Amino acid sequence: MYKHIFVATDGSDLSAKAIRTAVELAGATGAKLTGVYVIAPFVASAYGEGVMYGPVISRKSYKAITEREASEALAAVEIGARAGGVKYATMSITADSPWAGIIVAAKSKGADLIVMASHGRRGVAGIVLGSETTKVLTHSTIPVLVCR
Repeated sequence: MYKHIFVATDGSDLSAKAIRTAVELAGATGAKLTGVYVIAPFVASAYGEGVMYGPVISRKSYKAITEREASEALAAVEIGARAGGVKYATMSITADSPWAGIIVAAKSKGADLIVMASHGRRGVAGIVLGSETTKVLTHSTIPVLVCR
């Protein structure tokens, strides 16, 4: 059935459910599990007239903060996989769009299933806020299992 399951996490409680589902499925099918966390690229603060001023963060600080967040989110994949006796790997990537990063990473690692969570926003909230899960579903040629 599945040989390599890819699970996307953002560290949320919903992602934890997706991780549990992916671990159970990997255990049942003997698949390898890869957890991925997508980091937005660093954008330098702009200075000038009319610019909103906020806290300034350096590239180095941004990298440290995002690497820590990625490590914390991916720790749940490691813990779940070890508890389930599943072979696993984790990775963090930088991408402008999380959905695109997930698809590119899954393809590059040879995944045959992507597992991810959905907040289930509908109507105007779904349109305005968008959905990384919906975009993965729309653009991926790899099957996607959505957990809610």
